[in-house]
Amino acid sequence: GRRRREAAEEEVEETPQEKKLRLAKQYLEELRQLGESRPAPVSRGAAPGSEPDPHALVLGSPAHILLFLQVQPPDPARIRVLRGHQLPVTCLVISPDDRFIFSASKDGSLIKCKWEVDSGKRLCVVPGGKKGTEERHLGHASHVLCMAISSDGKYLATGDRNKLIMIWDAATCKRLHIFTGHRDAVSGLSFRKGTHQLYSASHDRCVKVWDVGENAYVETLFGHQDIITGLDSLSRECCVTAGGRDGTVRLWKIPEESQLVFSGHQGSIDCIQLINEEHMVSGADDGSVALWGLTKKKPLVLARQAHGEQDAQGLQQPYWISAVAALRNSDLLATGSHSGSVKLWKSGEGFRKLEHLLDIPLVGFVNSLKFSAAGDFLVAGIGQEHRLGRWWRIKEAKNSICIIPLKQKTTPSSPESPGSS
Repeated sequence: GRRRREAAEEEVEETPQEKKLRLAKQYLEELRQLGESRPAPVSRGAAPGSEPDPHALVLGSPAHILLFLQVQPPDPARIRVLRGHQLPVTCLVISPDDRFIFSASKDGSLIKCKWEVDSGKRLCVVPGGKKGTEERHLGHASHVLCMAISSDGKYLATGDRNKLIMIWDAATCKRLHIFTGHRDAVSGLSFRKGTHQLYSASHDRCVKVWDVGENAYVETLFGHQDIITGLDSLSRECCVTAGGRDGTVRLWKIPEESQLVFSGHQGSIDCIQLINEEHMVSGADDGSVALWGLTKKKPLVLARQAHGEQDAQGLQQPYWISAVAALRNSDLLATGSHSGSVKLWKSGEGFRKLEHLLDIPLVGFVNSLKFSAAGDFLVAGIGQEHRLGRWWRIKEAKNSICIIPLKQKTTPSSPESPGSS
C-alpha cells in the first residue's frame, strides 16, 4: 500500500482527456517494443549471420519506419573547425534544411547568414557594438546567450544579456524587430514547431510568449524561483525550462497558463532539450544527466558524474554538464562539458536506461550542441569559458564551431517487418 501511495504521489495530475491520450500512447509504445523484440533485418552490407553492430540504434522515425543507425567514432581528421568568433561561442542553431549554421558568442557579434555547412564558408557577419547603441547598428551590444530558428527557416531569434530579443530575416541577415520586456538576461529561446510563436526565458525567472509574425507580445508566465537557464519546445502549445538553482524542470501549458514541476538534480540545472513530445533530457552542474517522462515528477533515469570528476583546487568535483542535445524522435543523445570530450549516449528500455556509446575528443567548454535534422552530423559550439560565466578559463581551447560527421548507415525496415507504416 505504501508503494502504491508513493507511486501515486509521483504521478502528475492530469485531466481525463490527457489520461486517455497517455494510455493510448503507452499502448502504441508497447506495440512498438513488441515489434523491436523480434529479430531485426540484416543491415545493408552486413553478411548474413554476422553479429549486429554494438552501436546500431533503432530509431522510430515520424513515419514509424524503423531505421538502423550505426554511429561509429568519427575520424578526428574529419572534424571541421570553423573560426571567426573572438570570444567563447555561446549558442548555435542549424537551419531546417541542414545547409547553414548560425552562431553567436560573448563578443556580441552575430555571425548569422551564415556558415555554409558544405564549404565551411562564413557568408555573413553582423558586428556587435557598445552597450546602448543597439538602435544605431544591427548587432547585439552584449553577450548573446541563446538563439532559435523557426521550423520554416524564415525567422531567426537571438537573446542577449542586455534583456533584448532580436528578430532577423534568416535569408537576408536583415534585422526585423526588437522585443523588449524581460527585466534581465534572455537565456532561452524556442519557436513552436510549425508556427511563428516564440517562447523566451530569462534570468528574471519568467517565460514570455510572442507572436513573431505580428511583432506582438502575448503573455508572461511565472513560477521559477531562480534564473531560467534553458528552454525548448516542439509542436505542442507548451515548452519546458531548466530552472537553475531552484532545482526544477518545468513544463508550461500555455493555453491553461499552468505548469508541471519536475525535480531530481542536486545542482544547478543548466541545459534542457525535448527528445520527443513525451520525453526530455537535462544536464546540471552536479555532473548528472537526467531523462524524464512528462507524466512522472522524478527522472526515469539519472546518470551521475556523466563526464567523470576533476581535481579543482584539491577537491574532487564532477564536470559540469554545459550542453545536451537529442536527435529528435530517436534514442541518440549527446552531452557536453569541459572534460575534453563530447559523449554520445543511447537511451533504451523506454527511456529508462542511458547507455554510453562513445567519446568525441574536443578541448574547451562545450556550450552548445545540435544534431542535424538528418542525423548525419553534430555541431558543437566551443569556448574557453562557460557560456553563463567566467569561473574557469581553458587557455588551450579555441573559440570555434566544430562540425562532427557521424558515420552511419540507415536501412529502412522491410514492408513486412514490425513497425512499418
